[in-house]
Formats: sequence, structure tokens, C-alpha cells
Amino acid sequence: MTRDVHVIEQESYAILRAQLTARYPAADAWPPLARAVLERVVHASADLDYAEDLVLPEEAVLAEAVDAVRGGAAIVADVAMVAAGITRRRAVCRITDPAAAQLASAAGVTRSAAAMRLAAREAGPGAVYVVGCAPTALFELVERAGEYRPLLVIGLPVGFVGAVESKAALRAHAGLSSRAISNRGGKGGSAVAAAAFNALLYFEADAVGGIGEFGAAAPLSASANETKVGQR
Repeated sequence: MTRDVHVIEQESYAILRAQLTARYPAADAWPPLARAVLERVVHASADLDYAEDLVLPEEAVLAEAVDAVRGGAAIVADVAMVAAGITRRRAVCRITDPAAAQLASAAGVTRSAAAMRLAAREAGPGAVYVVGCAPTALFELVERAGEYRPLLVIGLPVGFVGAVESKAALRAHAGLSSRAISNRGGKGGSAVAAAAFNALLYFEADAVGGIGEFGAAAPLSASANETKVGQR
């Protein structure tokens, strides 16, 4: 997938890279895909401190997700804003579906959790999940992980109620912890979650388009364990 990168965006990435290097020099050693996710998240939020807050999986897991997305893997979003932020790919999002409200009432769960349940069943196993708003949607995904069987979970909901706890539950889950992008604090949000996904979607295109020395021109690391800042 190719894209044109505006000169303003190129300048923005140059600035954020210089600032990342100055504040978090260890992040310069992050492997290419992990670095791409970090840069996209920082670019979307103007928050350099994600360099010590993000928790990322092995580089091989991210590479597997890139291949899956290119191969047409389903994408599930918790809310419409996340779905809108995922560019050039349709995301399954059932938050506005009247069936979600009906299921929420019948099952005694939030509408976000019900929408996640419906979307997961539509998407099937092997989907990439992007959660940027609703902690209850992430809890739903964690609790039913054996049924939904996600390939990758981007869990970055924002807020003061349940956001930190849902992300901690994601990282504590035996089957999901190695396939999750999250952060430790309460910050996050739709734009940040969509940005993390778009980093994978546009990995090679960013390198070709001119915003990345950390794009596909660099060899993939066998493991992200070499990355110390912000990762497991």
C-alpha cells in the first residue's frame, strides 16, 4: 500500500524523532515495527512519554499482524471513532447497531461490550482488535478470548474508570499478553489506538513515502526483547 506524505507530516516526524532521541535515547534502538507504532502514537497524541508507557509484543508478533492485515484479516473496532481513524480499511464496528442495545439489555452488559460481542462473532477468529474508547469492550474481549481468538489486540482505552484495569487484565491474560499492544496508564483514546493500527497498515508505505527511516528499509529484528524502554 502506497501513500503520499505531505511535507508538513515529514517535518512533524523529524521533530518528534529529535525530541524522542533527546528525552528517551533508548527508544532509538527499538526494532522497526515497534518503533513505527511508537512514532505513530506519539504523532497522534504529541505525548513523548508513551516511550515509557507503551507495552508492545515481540517484533515477530507485529510482523505476523502486518502480514495478516495485508492478507485481508478482519479488523474490529470498539467505537465509530476508532473505525473512522483506521484509514483505507473497513473495520467491523457494531456500536451503533440496534442489536447491540438489545443484547446489552438482555445480557446485562454495557452497549460497548455487547457491540464487541457482535463484532467478534461477525469477524471470526484471527481478527485484529482495536480498542480505544471503552474499557468494558476490552474486558469483554479478554473474558471471551478463547472464543474470539484474536491475532492481535490493540488495547488503548482512555479514562478514569476501568481503563487501567482493563489494560492490566489484557497484559495478565495468558493467551493474550504476548499478542497485545497496550499502555500502563489511563491515557489512550480512539486516535491513539487507530494510530497504532495504522503504523502496521502503512509500515512499508511510510518508508517509501518519506516519513520513515524506521520503515521497511530496515531489517526486522527477531525479537523485541532487545527494546528496553516501555516494553516487557
